[in-house]
Amino acid sequence: MTARRAAVVDGANVAYAEMSQGDQPKVSNLVAVRRALEERGYETIVIVVDASLRHRVDDPDQLEALIDGGTVHQAPAGTDADYFLLETADHLGAVVVSNDTYEDYRDDYAWIPERRLPLMIINGRVVLYDEEVASDR
Repeated sequence: MTARRAAVVDGANVAYAEMSQGDQPKVSNLVAVRRALEERGYETIVIVVDASLRHRVDDPDQLEALIDGGTVHQAPAGTDADYFLLETADHLGAVVVSNDTYEDYRDDYAWIPERRLPLMIINGRVVLYDEEVASDR
């Protein structure tokens, strides 16, 4: 499989893909998905989160460090993170890693069904439903 070069990750959606024992979204999911994408050859990986995620995650300090280090990008408070995520993906020609189907945005971003990359995280292991998985069915 030839991997696409760019991926934009719906950070909030990914954080909720596998919850912590305290039933909170996990920051480690963001790191695991980034690693999985790198292993598949994605060269540009942009992780976008909404400003409110830091108040809900299991490790707010780790999330803050990822934001400060530029690994994660936070949408401005009071704005729609999905807009920034989809605009970035559109600009980069990137896949969008998310289980969200973005129904409200399909008129503006007709490419969503072809470039959305669903995922599961099971015991910390990332499973991306990409072309390779689809061809194995």
